[in-house]
Amino acid sequence: MGLYRDQGIVLRTIRLGEADRIVTLATQGRGKVRAVAKGVRKTKSRFGARLEPTSHVALLLYEGRELDIVTQAEVVEQFRTVREDLDRLTRATAMLEAVDQVVQERQANAGLYQMLLGALRALAAHDAPLIVPGFFWKLLSLEGFHPILDRCAACDGPGPLVAFDLVEGGALCRGCARGAIGVSDTALTLIRRILGGDLAGALAQPASPATAEVERLATRSLEHHLERRLRSVSLLDRA
Repeated sequence: MGLYRDQGIVLRTIRLGEADRIVTLATQGRGKVRAVAKGVRKTKSRFGARLEPTSHVALLLYEGRELDIVTQAEVVEQFRTVREDLDRLTRATAMLEAVDQVVQERQANAGLYQMLLGALRALAAHDAPLIVPGFFWKLLSLEGFHPILDRCAACDGPGPLVAFDLVEGGALCRGCARGAIGVSDTALTLIRRILGGDLAGALAQPASPATAEVERLATRSLEHHLERRLRSVSLLDRA
């Protein structure tokens, strides 16, 4: 136990007593960290608004047995354009919730940390319709659940592919598609671009029925993997 430095992204906060908060962070070097920010809810708190969800911060913490203690926090990026826009904040919240469910406490996951940071930067620059679903697909792939998109996931046939099955983990041909979720070729192409190295090109796509398909499939696939509903998705649907 002792002092250590790290950088992190605030995933969520909860109140503790009258003046403190427990802050949950995805950190660069230690995975998920839960820490107490003492006096953060006081008007004259030295932390101010630095420890709010989406904030990218440089931290000095004291390691505890269960909860660490924040002794210093400096803002690296505050993502003001995200926090001041309800639609973008709602989208960011969905990504933060997904990471909170995946990242493990005290287990470094630099790839996930950098992916979340990149997604927040992209969202701050442009509220593209595929930022959140693109993040969900990349997150699933990072977790080892890369969907099968170039052949039928059930019979290994070449297609044409007309549906998507959450249990099989990929696209299905017409003969295997009974009971599965119908999917257009355009939507499948977008998912292939997201996972195949053309994420920037996919994010440049305007909103369309195909991007809506990709979003629905991404959400359902991630929820199937997590075995729980994402609470923030209901807010995203209303945004």
